[in-house]
Amino acid sequence: MLKELTIGKLADAAGVSVETIRYYQRLGLLDEPTKPLGGHRRYAAEQAECLRFIKRAQALGFTLSEIGGLLRLDKGCACAETRALAVSKLALIEQKIADLAALQKNLVSLVQQCDAGDGGLNCPIIESLEHE
Repeated sequence: MLKELTIGKLADAAGVSVETIRYYQRLGLLDEPTKPLGGHRRYAAEQAECLRFIKRAQALGFTLSEIGGLLRLDKGCACAETRALAVSKLALIEQKIADLAALQKNLVSLVQQCDAGDGGLNCPIIESLEHE
């Protein structure tokens, strides 16, 4: 028989907070066991793996909504759908990287303008913000 855990023990086993578990339950990402009369809910130990799955997927940039979709997929026949989602996520991340590189280039230029300034009254960074 599988070991059953209290919510606190489940949280410890998965490395999350009790509040995180309750939030995931409200979103439908994690089942909430029934509460026995006069007792405490007991969670199956395998739910800790589900929580770790959610956290690993979040670390890869998947939203909780996307993770919900991943959890509903049949592991045996979901590779193409999962791959498509990952490719889409990768494209989004690559666009964010390009946007951040452009932002970095603009800020470097503004800082260099400031450094090259004569210490006059007009700050090149503030002027740039006022006129763009």
